[in-house]
Amino acid sequence: MKAIDEIKTLYQDGQLLPIYEEFYTLQGEGFNVGKAAYFIRIAGCTIGCPWCDSKGAWLPYPRQLKDIKQIVDHAAATHSKALLVTGGEPFNYNLELLTQLAHDNGLKTFVETTGTEVITGQWDWICISPKPYRQSLDENLILANELKVIIYEDKDFELAQFYAQKVSPETHLFLQAEWSRKEIMYPRIIDYIRTHPQWRLSVQMHKYVGIP
Repeated sequence: MKAIDEIKTLYQDGQLLPIYEEFYTLQGEGFNVGKAAYFIRIAGCTIGCPWCDSKGAWLPYPRQLKDIKQIVDHAAATHSKALLVTGGEPFNYNLELLTQLAHDNGLKTFVETTGTEVITGQWDWICISPKPYRQSLDENLILANELKVIIYEDKDFELAQFYAQKVSPETHLFLQAEWSRKEIMYPRIIDYIRTHPQWRLSVQMHKYVGIP
């Protein structure tokens, strides 16, 4: 059994990460919807959106710590050769070693983040999904391949426009209804996109077809 000091060092270096869940599935929303990927959800979030659908991942626990080599081996064994990292908030941790090991094993790296913490690692695709409770960092926003804003209420359209001005002109823009209010908000999102066609609609396909 590893000594506590050694575990702390491995944790700080990003060799051990608190993994809430991992599985092979299809990406369920946004630009890459429908693509196969090995999915890992890292535990630990400092924002705590009241409508979050992954509240179980808010707090990390010691029993969740896994060696990143094991995670990458699982992802590399799939047909897709894609590793998708989400949370919680992935960048509460140093992900340099995870992405390096993933690329060494021929994996493409995808991440979804709030953008509130400094991005570490080398990513093939960065999706930033900003939240109204804490501002995303400008230095992260300019790196985004995809901006996905969750629309819970009408004022979130203002949030979307605020962040659209901060990302690169090449960034793909998506609006997605918060799941519990989809019947109310999707008609409003559709109307909004008709008058703001730079945006595209994101639907949580995985929830409709019943996959993780």
